[in-house]
Amino acid sequence: MKNKPNLSGNTPGNSYFLPIASLIFSVAMFLLVGRAVANNAVLRSIFSCQAQGLGGAIPTIDVWYQQGTNLSFIPAGEVIKKVWLNDPSQVTIDFDGPVCMQFGQDSNSNAGDCKNSSANVIQLRRIPKLNIPGLPPTSNTLLTVVTEGQGRNKLYTFRVIYKTDNPEYHSLAVFADPSGQEGACAKVPQ
Repeated sequence: MKNKPNLSGNTPGNSYFLPIASLIFSVAMFLLVGRAVANNAVLRSIFSCQAQGLGGAIPTIDVWYQQGTNLSFIPAGEVIKKVWLNDPSQVTIDFDGPVCMQFGQDSNSNAGDCKNSSANVIQLRRIPKLNIPGLPPTSNTLLTVVTEGQGRNKLYTFRVIYKTDNPEYHSLAVFADPSGQEGACAKVPQ
C-alpha cells in the first residue's frame, strides 16, 4: 500500500500552530499598518465655520520644505475668488484653476476674470526666505481666502506656520458645516 502524504496540516504536533501563527502575524501587521497610518496622516479636515474662525480660534495650516500643503475647498463645494498672503517671502502659492487677478480698491469679484474663477485648491509650499525690502522677519504669516459657494461669499483666515521638521500631513480639507449638530461652531449673532 502506498503512503499518502497528509497535506491538511493537522498532524498531532502542529494542529494549533498554523492558526496561532496566522493570528499573531495578522495582529502584528494590523499594529504596524495602524502605526504607519497614524504617523503619516495625509489629511486634516475642518468645518467651514471653524475655518472662518467663528469658533473663536484662527485655524492654522503648516507648510514644510519637503512637500507642499494643499488647502482644499472641494468638500465644501466652494470656489476660490481671492487670496492674500501677508508675507510671500517664505511661501509660494499655486491653484488648480484660474483665480481672480484684480487688485486695488476698484476690484470687483463679480466682474472680469473674477467672474471666471474656478479654483478649489490652493497649494502652499515653503521656500527659503527671500529678501523682500520692507518685510520684517516673521515666524508665521496670515493667509486670507474669499470663496463663493451656494450663492454667498465666505471669508477665511489661516495662520500659516513655517515648519522645518518632517511633514505631518499634505492636505487640509474644508468641509461644509454640519447641519443639525450643535457645538460644532459658535453661533453667529444675527
